[in-house]
Amino acid sequence: MNEQTKSNPLLCDAETGVCGLPENEKNDNISIDNKEKSIKVIYFTDPICSSCWGIEPQLRKMKLEYGKEIDLEYHMGGLLPDWSYNSGGISKPSDVAHHWDEVSVYYDMPINGDVWLEDPLDSSYPPSMAFKAAQLQSNEKAILFMRELRELVFLKKKNITKWENIALAAKKANLDVNQMKSDYEGKAKTLFDNDLKLARELGVRGFPTLFFVNPKGETQTVYGTKPYPFYETAILTANPKATKTEFEKDWQSLFKKYNSLTAKEFAELSGKNRKESERILDELSSQKKLEKLTTKNGSIWILIN
Repeated sequence: MNEQTKSNPLLCDAETGVCGLPENEKNDNISIDNKEKSIKVIYFTDPICSSCWGIEPQLRKMKLEYGKEIDLEYHMGGLLPDWSYNSGGISKPSDVAHHWDEVSVYYDMPINGDVWLEDPLDSSYPPSMAFKAAQLQSNEKAILFMRELRELVFLKKKNITKWENIALAAKKANLDVNQMKSDYEGKAKTLFDNDLKLARELGVRGFPTLFFVNPKGETQTVYGTKPYPFYETAILTANPKATKTEFEKDWQSLFKKYNSLTAKEFAELSGKNRKESERILDELSSQKKLEKLTTKNGSIWILIN
């Protein structure tokens, strides 16, 4: 991680695939308990981390292929407490706009950086605490909620620190919005603080960071957005007996599992090349089977129910 990125979490390093934090001192006495599935995956992320948006295709494939083997835990890392925290190449929200546009091209995932010009976020803490509130209702719905938040901020230029946008994402994820608001104003702060504490104890230096832990407590770490084989290798190193599940790769099956897909995601999951994937998605859009949302840096396709 270069020095500028280390001092500036929103200046993500596309080559390493990391949105960085100041160095955390790892506590080697911390052990990770794993008693559920063969591998526990502890994922540190942030709602506005562009590198974490870049990892979505790989994460989705990992869940389909190894979902029976892994227990995936989402933890919030606290990328942007406030703007007084930043220094170096990014000192104000408008500086992020061009950077997001560049990262979008690098990861081949649609991101519109204009939110930082039109309705800039002052912190990533409110949506992070909202995610912790969502987890109190359902881990599965909380992951859907995180996806909705990311589509709002990265594609639709919505400020996801505002409650009306948080509530919109919660409603789409079928969460109880009133209960979520109560938890957001209550228990979620403590849960978020616990995530930040765990990140410090484990020496998390940026996002995405994934720890793959087997029942013996042996840990493989994948740091940053990497090609899919890095994550599969970590799983098989943690448990050489882990078995891959075959999944249906036709468009109907994929959109039944994931309501929205970018061309990069469809290519990763279907096994088709990137150009052919976009052609298929555009054809389905013209047939009114999918809705296409286009940004200045790419598109996403949503299943029409």
